[in-house]
Amino acid sequence: MKVLQIVEAAYRATLEEQDDPIIWISHAMKGAGGDLDVLLVGNAVNYAVAAQDATGLSFGDWQQSQPPDLAGDIGGLTAKGIKVFVVQDDLDKRGLRDTVLVPGIETLLRDRLPALLSDYDQIWHW
Repeated sequence: MKVLQIVEAAYRATLEEQDDPIIWISHAMKGAGGDLDVLLVGNAVNYAVAAQDATGLSFGDWQQSQPPDLAGDIGGLTAKGIKVFVVQDDLDKRGLRDTVLVPGIETLLRDRLPALLSDYDQIWHW
């Protein structure tokens, strides 16, 4: 069974867990033999931006000692052979049109989504 994980909700638990749970579980499922890919839409397109650095994050006197590395997590997905897609229209809406993305990410226009979705047995939308 081939699964496409659509990630729309961004930065869910990234301070508490230092990673996005859906990106993390995608790594784990691939390691267990799962056949899945990831589509970043909405605010989650920010995960595709290569130049992210959450070091130095603090709230009052509290310092985040292990900040999330979302670009590294996404790069790890592509290194494992997971296709990662990002909707170009959503990048454009967020002013990220000319931003350097994590290597290996495939961009596509929103009108290409029906063709992409038809390639999968199940779609999981987070």
